[in-house]
Amino acid sequence: MERLLEIDWETLHEILTKNTLVQVLLTIVTTLMIQLTLRYLIGVFARNVIRRNRYSGKIDARKQEKTLRGILSTTAGVIIWIIAVLVMLTQVGFQLSTLLTSAGLVGVIIGFGAQGVIRDFVAGLFVLGENQYRVGDVIKLQVAGIQLSGTVEDVTIRITRLRDLDGNLHVVSNGLAQSVTNLSYKYANVNIDVEVAYDTDIDLVEKVINEIGQKMARSDTWSRSIFEPIQFLRIDGFTSSGMRIKSLGRVEPAEQWAVAGEFRRRLKKEFDAHEIRFSGDDSGEEE
Repeated sequence: MERLLEIDWETLHEILTKNTLVQVLLTIVTTLMIQLTLRYLIGVFARNVIRRNRYSGKIDARKQEKTLRGILSTTAGVIIWIIAVLVMLTQVGFQLSTLLTSAGLVGVIIGFGAQGVIRDFVAGLFVLGENQYRVGDVIKLQVAGIQLSGTVEDVTIRITRLRDLDGNLHVVSNGLAQSVTNLSYKYANVNIDVEVAYDTDIDLVEKVINEIGQKMARSDTWSRSIFEPIQFLRIDGFTSSGMRIKSLGRVEPAEQWAVAGEFRRRLKKEFDAHEIRFSGDDSGEEE
């Protein structure tokens, strides 16, 4: 029995040390196990880091945690697989020392790729370190004179994936973004302009706007989205056809469009009920 066990171990040792295919498969399996383990550890690390910081709410914390976890996991995965590929090349007989010390190859790599990759890498670190935007944020990116806007689906150390309202996915190198506008950081404003006729009772307009804002802030549907109810702010200007009224409120990030749409719907019904006439176009913006 002992003799059989000895032969088995010797055979196994010979297979592992001399069979190239088995060695490559073991390297792949080991790399996958290391990657899964690191992904779990990175998730624990990201969760603990975020809990030590103070955020305005659970949504911001979740966004930051998901972004940090994604960037660290991607970076770790790239490094692990680069090492694994080098090991497998060695196992199949490539002379890496000759390959890596080739001045011509190294020069081509640096000349054509390294500068751009380093630029994107550094920009990605600033995106994460300065908390410019997170996965789930709605942002605008200025890239080569073109403005792209949408929801951040993924952020890695090198690229940002942005999904616009038409469903198009924009993949942007972090180093190419000239400016970033975050439309959903901590809070958002609902900034609405409406124009009414000159003969309108302004006090009545103010009362109607404030009542609608208060009712929405107390409603079961909208109360969680509204930090400060929309209210009458001022007469913002005069036009050839009427007075421009500005209303302002503060809401949950990325909820400004839905809240503004519901506010306009209710405002139209109340204005009709009180015979308040609109004049000109509603040119309100949500920021």
